[in-house]
Amino acid sequence: MTQSVLKKYPVGIQTFSELITKGYLYIDKTEYVYRMTHSNSKYMFLSRPRRFGKSLLTSTLRTYFEGPKELFEGLAIEKLETEWTQYPVLHFDMSLGKHLDKDALNRYLHNMLENNEIRLGITTREAQDTNIRLTNLIMDAYAKYGKQVVVLIDEYDAPLLDVVHEERDLPTLRNVMRNFYSPLKACDPYLRYVFLTGITKFSQLSIFSELNNIQNISMVKEYAALCGITEKEMRTQMDADLDAFAEKTGMDKEQLVEKLKSYYDGYHFTWPSPDIYNPYSLMNAFSEGELNAYWFGSGTPTYLIEMLRKFHVMPQQIGGRKVRRENFDAPVERMTNVTPLLYQSGYLTIKDYIPFAQLYTLDIPNQEVRLGLMNNLMQNYVPDTEPVGTLLGLMAEQLHTENMDGALRLLQTFLSTVPYTDNTDYEGHYQQVLYIIFSLLGYYVDVEVHTPRGRVDVVMRTAHTLYIIEVKLDKSADEAMEQIDLKNYPERFALCGLPIVKVGINFDSERHTIEDWTIER
Repeated sequence: MTQSVLKKYPVGIQTFSELITKGYLYIDKTEYVYRMTHSNSKYMFLSRPRRFGKSLLTSTLRTYFEGPKELFEGLAIEKLETEWTQYPVLHFDMSLGKHLDKDALNRYLHNMLENNEIRLGITTREAQDTNIRLTNLIMDAYAKYGKQVVVLIDEYDAPLLDVVHEERDLPTLRNVMRNFYSPLKACDPYLRYVFLTGITKFSQLSIFSELNNIQNISMVKEYAALCGITEKEMRTQMDADLDAFAEKTGMDKEQLVEKLKSYYDGYHFTWPSPDIYNPYSLMNAFSEGELNAYWFGSGTPTYLIEMLRKFHVMPQQIGGRKVRRENFDAPVERMTNVTPLLYQSGYLTIKDYIPFAQLYTLDIPNQEVRLGLMNNLMQNYVPDTEPVGTLLGLMAEQLHTENMDGALRLLQTFLSTVPYTDNTDYEGHYQQVLYIIFSLLGYYVDVEVHTPRGRVDVVMRTAHTLYIIEVKLDKSADEAMEQIDLKNYPERFALCGLPIVKVGINFDSERHTIEDWTIER
């Protein structure tokens, strides 16, 4: 279905009926809606990262069950559905239930129950407990309308995410939510369909202890493209938009698609899977006519940074992980490392799968996420000061012309302006500084790279050169270069196809900046 007339881009709009009635662009996911609601399971759970279309999907399900057939005209489901039965729908949006203590969270749940009662014309029965009130609401709606009830719960885990790193508040709030969700299994005869979305997967032994028959469709291949936008969908349902965007930027269409892929594509929630674009970033890019970090710019969750600190995760440890499914598609309560949270939050995604070993390769999805992560982690290594953006721009200019000497001179000047901080007097700290800065500049970079005779501190690759960098602290750049030569590090990279440049750098622990360096081609 190719658009001939451009529609408005639904930036921040998550209500299906508003998209349809007000002429916004809607990427047709209604075939999935029909498949979900006519499957063998009537209890479903979907995990996807924030701003990935979960709320719009929930709204689409609500509209479908409420029965206004005319809103689905021209969409895939119009040819699939023949009955269009109306059901009473209970819709709970947990996204505003953040930063609440136990009493405030209970009040929030009671308020949502009351809103659903008013909307369905149900007279409230006295109940102090949310689980009793939800049970009464389901049974009263069933009695009033003579139809089974649909329950839709969006962002079910929102009240828990900001305390997921805590041992004090998490059990208390988890019990509140478990109490609220507990009627869903007991009310099974009165329920037509139950759908929950969230970012994280909480254990069925805790928050869903009563609801042990829920189907997790997060990694089911048939639903791989349920949220997000595939390249096929972009090239068909947004074809005219691509032409207009390309004209605005001065690129041809294929150049633009390659740029969009590098910035916003690369997500896979199972394997095999089509490439999935981040819908929030893609819609913002088309709306603004520019490629920026929209998803990451909309806010880095506090819980992510806290968990990275809790598990002492270094920047280079985030990507390139080979793990079994149970190591990342796992409940966050049983985490022994940060991988499940990084995956479920969208900072890692599946890049490959080895069937015989049952090993998945997890890596950072795209340039937007990589740069956003490094920018947020940078404050742990270099305090947030005004010249950082200017520094990066000037360093990028020097490295673009293969002037490593000029880039290091800029870095030396900048680091000498950074206030003193504790726990930085070790070589690894300065490895991380180089790793983050080179990553922010968009280059491939790795640390502690194994060779036949040792480990290279930092390897950085530009379009035209491979840099082998050895870091020393309170020694000399000559000693760093001697180690490169003694262990013949370049031998490991002889087949890379790029000229190799050796760089020895010595940092001064008293001045907390580069003391000297030497460069050899």
